[in-house]
Amino acid sequence: MRYLIFTDIHGNFEAFQAVLKAVQKKRIDHYIFLGDLVGYGASPNEVIARILTLKPLSIVRGNHDKAVSGLDSVQTFNPIAASAIFWTKKAIARKHLDFLARLKQSPEVVQGSITICHGAPFDEDYYIFGEFDASEAFRYIQTQVCFFGHTHFPYVYVEKDGSVEGTFLEGDASEVRLEKGVRYLVNPGSVGQPRDRDPRSAYAIYDSGARTIKFYRVEYDIEETKRKILAEKLPPALAERLSLGI
Repeated sequence: MRYLIFTDIHGNFEAFQAVLKAVQKKRIDHYIFLGDLVGYGASPNEVIARILTLKPLSIVRGNHDKAVSGLDSVQTFNPIAASAIFWTKKAIARKHLDFLARLKQSPEVVQGSITICHGAPFDEDYYIFGEFDASEAFRYIQTQVCFFGHTHFPYVYVEKDGSVEGTFLEGDASEVRLEKGVRYLVNPGSVGQPRDRDPRSAYAIYDSGARTIKFYRVEYDIEETKRKILAEKLPPALAERLSLGI
């Protein structure tokens, strides 16, 4: 089975479309989305309409999805992020709002062998940054592989012989080969809001047969995404950061 692992689109339709175009010839058997369809970007309806066409799809909610659907407050959001939440609530179609409200809380186990979550397997809103956080996360994982999002950084944590080591993934087409007796906690990076100073969209493909996880970056029409954000009078910083990948 070949799984597309992707997360944190954040209303960036151009980035989402670029990822789907890039994987057209890669034979995807199953789509796995790790949360945050909306927030920041100006195309929440287009993003949700498009993701509903992907089948089979496994999906969990993110913190922005919760806030837009009214299941969480914006008190923990910074002012810029909160303003995007308020705008999205006004702009989103009712049927798409209902879809966000029905999204599952993570963690979830897909096909008995893959754990997925937005933040961490012990708290869907928690940010995994560093080996200490990863070590705690591994305590809650029963599968060999767990995919997570939320941080917007492509990262792999490996638990082997009782120790945990993390690796930040830079550049194009990095690959991890799964070893027996080793467990993996993997973030594919963000589709619509990369924050690792690489503005290109990030995603990964997990091949359970070949036992590999490959990481990719793809360029998209950033200027069009920025134009839409500014046209809707969202905070200019939300547009400016996209070109910088921060």
